[in-house]
This record gives sequence, C-alpha cells and structure tokens, in this order.
Amino acid sequence: MRLRSAPPATPRLLLLLAVLLYGFCCCCEGRFVVEKNSLKVTAPDSLKGSYECAIGNFGVPQYGGTMVGVVAYPKSNRKACKSFDDFDISYKAKPGSLPTFLLVDRGDCFFTKKAWNAQNAGVAAILVADDKDEPLITMDTPEESGRADYLENITIPSALITKSFGDRLRKAVDGGHMVNVNLDWRESLPHPDERVEYEFWTNSNDECGPKCDSQIDFVKSFKGPAQILEKKGYTQFTPHYITWYCPEAFTLSKQCKSQCINHGRYCAPDPEQDFSKGYDGKDVVVQNLRQVCVYKVAKENKKPWLWWDYVTDFAIRCPMKEKKYTKECADGVIKSLGLDHKAIDKCIGDPNADEENHVLKAEQDAQVSTWYFCMIYFFHSPRL
Repeated sequence: MRLRSAPPATPRLLLLLAVLLYGFCCCCEGRFVVEKNSLKVTAPDSLKGSYECAIGNFGVPQYGGTMVGVVAYPKSNRKACKSFDDFDISYKAKPGSLPTFLLVDRGDCFFTKKAWNAQNAGVAAILVADDKDEPLITMDTPEESGRADYLENITIPSALITKSFGDRLRKAVDGGHMVNVNLDWRESLPHPDERVEYEFWTNSNDECGPKCDSQIDFVKSFKGPAQILEKKGYTQFTPHYITWYCPEAFTLSKQCKSQCINHGRYCAPDPEQDFSKGYDGKDVVVQNLRQVCVYKVAKENKKPWLWWDYVTDFAIRCPMKEKKYTKECADGVIKSLGLDHKAIDKCIGDPNADEENHVLKAEQDAQVSTWYFCMIYFFHSPRL
C-alpha cells in the first residue's frame, strides 16, 4: 500500500489513516509510487525546457511552490560524500545573489549524506545525477539502526535527475554557462481535493501459507475503516495485482500453459507449487483479473468500496481448499453485491486469446518501482 502526497490542509486525515493502517498486521506486496516534480531550465538556450525529477524523501520539499536558482557543479568532492569545508568550497549566498542548486554525482554514500554536506556548504537545493539510464527512484533515508543524527536537520529540498540530463548540465556548467533553473512542486499535488490516495497490491491466492492468511486477515480487518473513509470521500484507493510473463521460448511448455493466460503474457505461480494437483497459476491470474474488473465496474457505478465486500466474501465462500475457487462461485458473490457480472465478464475478455489484455497490461505497466513490505513498513533505496 502506498499513500500519495496529500494537501497540507489534511494532516489530521493523514494521521488518522496512518493510525488505522498501523493497527492492522499484514504481510503483502506494495508499490512505491515515485513522487515527482518539474525542473525547468530557462538558460542557456541549449538546455531550455522542462525536465522530470524525483523528490527526495528527506529535507523540506516546497510543496505547492517554486524555487529559482543557479546550478553549480563542484570542482572537487563531486559526489558530496565529504564536507566541502575540507576542500575550501562554499556556496553561501551573498546579498542579492541567486540561490545555488548544487549538482552532485550519485554513488559512494547515502543520499542524505550528500544533502547534509551540500546544506552545510550553503546551497539552497541539491540535484543528484543518476549514474545509469533507468527510471527515476525516490531517494530515501538510511534504514539501518545506526541512523545519523543529522537526518532530522536536513532542510534543503533534493531531487534525483536522469543520467542524460545530468550529463547535459555538467557539460553546460563546465563550459562556463550560467544555468538558471526553476524547481516547481506545484504539480506534486495531483489532486488537491482533501483526499488521501493509496494503492493496495494484493493477490487472490489463498494457498500460499501464513503470508496469504495474513493478507486476507488484513483485508477483513481493514475493510470497515476503508469503506467508511471511501464513502465519505476522505480517501481514494486503487487495488493492484502483480503478474509475470513467460519467456517467448517457453510459452508452449507445460509450466507456462498451466501458469499463464493469453499465451504466456500474464502468469502467476502455481498455488500449491505442484503442477500435478489442485489449482494452477492461470486460475489465480484469472481471479486476480476478475477482482480488478470488479473494482472497475464498481467504480463506474460510483461504489468502489464494493471491492472490499467482493474480496472478503470470495475468500470466505470460494476457498481453494473446498474446491470452490471457480467462476461460478465468483459470479454468485458478484450477483449478491448487485454488480453486473456481464460487464465484468466483458472486462475480463478471453484468457485463451493470443493477444494482450488491456487490463492486465495496465497492471504490468503499473508494476514499475514495486517493492515488498511487511507490517506497513516500506523498503526503499537510500543510496547508490
């Protein structure tokens, strides 16, 4: 589950939801949504334009505001892993001068260490250039027990930029150009509507042992608060499901045929880890797809909270152990909730077709930056 940024006007609601979540124990899968803001270069002409960057999970982002500055790239200590005092470098602003946005290289130390050293050198913000071409991630704080005491004192905003953009900035600064930048956090509040948004990554498989038991227990326990918050318009949630794809060379193999639908495009592990008995992975994929479609149809009818009813009722009425993990049982639950099962069937499509399923394709696209967590604890990458 991931909470998206909420407007500053809703701290009590955020606290309420956090307390509710903390009160329930689960172990499941979650997607970490990378918060991004816009970086606009106004000079030189060769760099003019808007660029995407990822907001660091420390310091003080200027949500809803902007900040103007000039980019600097240090001659020494370019990874900012040491104090700039050791190199006799200072960026403390002089009266009337523009704030400095320090460009540093990724690697060798924690992101927070870079930000702390940059802040002590007098910069207004830090831009960390990635060292390889990859999707942007969120720079996070170290997770080990020996957390540095400076973490709570970092006040400057930070952002991770792509390698290609970082290379262009370095070239411009080293070439003697004055690079003017505007950091804009106004887009970081995508829905300033007093709602908290969160995503819940789950699975319909109920035969994976304690993990599955904890997951369904969480859904059952959190169902009541989740529905109240959703009905009153305080939250907006979206359920998601993880699938894999079978390598093209193996799509005709017994394993892929039993674990996948749509000719190997969407797969799930065998529930019992035994291909000779019980349900197959493809049965799990179809049920996961059905649960996504239940949510979509319920949302179209302005009752997205019915997803919680369907998932809990299906777990109770249609367990694998009783060999009721079937479409017939699922349709019975759907009808009892007053949902249009024909609309849901249309959403599901044909699992045997040799073509993409637009619903599951969207789920796979959403799996970018997916992380595993337990007990509502997130694991992020704090460095390198």
